[in-house]
Amino acid sequence: MSYQVLARKWRPRTFREMVGQTHVLKALINALDSQRLHHAYLFTGTRGVGKTTIARIIAKCLNCETGISSTPCGKCSVCREIDEGRFVDLIEVDAASRTKVEDTRELLENVQYAPTRGRYKVYLIDEVHMLSTHSFNALLKTLEEPPPHVKFLLATTDPQKLPVTILSRCLQFALKNMPPERVVEHLSHVLTAENIPFEEDALWLLGRAADGSMRDAMSLTDQAIAFGEGKVLAADVRAMLGTLDHGQVYGVLHALLEGDARALLDAVRQLAEQGPDWNGLLAELLNVLHRVAVAQVLPEAVDNGQGDRDKVLALAQALPAEDVQFYYQMGLIGRRDLPLAPDPRSGFEMVLLRMLAFRPGDAGNAPRSPLKDPGIGRATADSDATPVAGAALAAPVVAASGDVAPSAPVTPPAPPAAVASLAESSAQPPVGVPVAEPVESPAAVEAPSVEAPAAVEATVDLPWEEPRAPLAETTPPPEMPAAPVESAPVSAPPPVAAAPVEPAVEPAASASAAAVPAADEDDDEPPPGDYDYYEVDPEAYDYDFAAAEQAPAEPEPLPDVPPATGLAAEWLDLFPRLGISGLTASIAANCTLVAVDGDTWKMHLDPAQGALFNATQQRRLNEALNQYHGRPLKLEIELRRPEQETPAQAAARKRAERQKCAEASIHNDPLVQQMIQQFSAVIREGSIEPVDTPVTP
Repeated sequence: MSYQVLARKWRPRTFREMVGQTHVLKALINALDSQRLHHAYLFTGTRGVGKTTIARIIAKCLNCETGISSTPCGKCSVCREIDEGRFVDLIEVDAASRTKVEDTRELLENVQYAPTRGRYKVYLIDEVHMLSTHSFNALLKTLEEPPPHVKFLLATTDPQKLPVTILSRCLQFALKNMPPERVVEHLSHVLTAENIPFEEDALWLLGRAADGSMRDAMSLTDQAIAFGEGKVLAADVRAMLGTLDHGQVYGVLHALLEGDARALLDAVRQLAEQGPDWNGLLAELLNVLHRVAVAQVLPEAVDNGQGDRDKVLALAQALPAEDVQFYYQMGLIGRRDLPLAPDPRSGFEMVLLRMLAFRPGDAGNAPRSPLKDPGIGRATADSDATPVAGAALAAPVVAASGDVAPSAPVTPPAPPAAVASLAESSAQPPVGVPVAEPVESPAAVEAPSVEAPAAVEATVDLPWEEPRAPLAETTPPPEMPAAPVESAPVSAPPPVAAAPVEPAVEPAASASAAAVPAADEDDDEPPPGDYDYYEVDPEAYDYDFAAAEQAPAEPEPLPDVPPATGLAAEWLDLFPRLGISGLTASIAANCTLVAVDGDTWKMHLDPAQGALFNATQQRRLNEALNQYHGRPLKLEIELRRPEQETPAQAAARKRAERQKCAEASIHNDPLVQQMIQQFSAVIREGSIEPVDTPVTP
């Protein structure tokens, strides 16, 4: 007898021998046992998942001499003839070769005749989506109301090409792809029964190469047996499939972990000697990174199918979680762009070099190059001065000399939607105006005192006046300027002793100078263009002031914990001096120090910040404490609601107190009271903001 391939030799002959597809088998077994049989079944799924096999088993169940049941005997003449493919009442049609409507009509002419030997005449139409439109139309009526002795079994790999009229006349069953675990389990059973030596790693390679198809897995196993001279070994299967050893992939990952560019390029050179598939190699690298990410979340979920579970767990311990996600995303993008590279090897090298060059900045060996100043204010770019999030402080408006000149600049009127952000936007001076460099000091880091705010901004609406200008309360308050409203105002910087004082200019010259500011010689940005002035029509300036008054901004809630004392107060004093920023500063700002035992510090972190907290943030905070104290400390952080104020809560309380003082100063201001009494002015409560101004000498 000639050799029979494994895919045909081990084709299931009963539902019990089927591998997987439990959701389909359960419905078919119950229908057969209860005699609730439909006249048309449609099986869909990718190649090699059991569509034709299930259809043949159903034909045996319907025509077995022992009766209709889900367990055919397999010994009667009908069962044997169906297994051998010579049963006369099982008509198998290849729709790919019989697509014409004449072939379908010829097929349907014999439907009316009773079966020759069996109980039912079964029509098995494979790849039914290949039929023409006219063939489908010819099949519709018979498929809807066939004779009682006829059953239709349709199979297709592309159900989207079937007309809706065909789908509505069939019971549709979607067969799933075979996962690698189930393929490996079945191959292990088959090779054990065939007495063929094998390695489990080789079966995992075959299971992944099969890509969900059990028939492909069996065919690849036949090829591996022939390649390995009667054995299925991992090295032979890897050579047959053209895949690389996982050890070389781990060599690339270890070079990335160490930040060693020389070792990384040496690993690529060694890989190039084997002529690999660079796209497949990048996919294998992504597969390892995926398993490392799974190991970091749930170590017990990592399988040992490739014999590298220990290596995966070791990488999960060595690589930070954010690095793993960064490498994975960079690899995905690189795999997408790999066909655009001049050659696959250079594209693969560039992906690895990008991983190395743009790794997270806290890595010890990451390349660091000075970046160009982005050109934004320090209050926005540098968070070391105020680690806890807070509002930017506005610069005051002060004349260059003691007297108020006629052309004294006035803060321009802001639209109502931008009133809340007026203080923040004024922190950045206009181009061309000399500004003093910021001075760092420990006292500048701490929150400002709340006894008496230096200045307060507010918006007062007059009944007849559309534009609204913020009022600045200083000591003593300045007189209202007599400059016309139509002039283009520009805010001046705070006075600095060392800064040169520009001479006063005429009002007309001031307006022209404000329109085109002087450009800095070192600034590489081009000067702004000379744009036409556009005067806003007061009638077109539509804003609902009544709605704005009815919906004032809600005040910031005060913390419900007592002020810090003891160790918690010491932590409030120490926190601004650590020089941390970003997410680590946010974590530290919501902590409080509860115990210090030698070099062991214990802190409580607000559970509301638990989603942002991880081992990396704890390590960074510990390193900042070590650097500040000059000795190694052991930091323990517990997710527990602090019993005393944290730095974030203390900053929120101080902001609320300053806001209350600012509102009281505006309401008690004599000038504001005079405007309310004489002009029926209205104070917009949501526009009051405390402003810190330096004292003018």
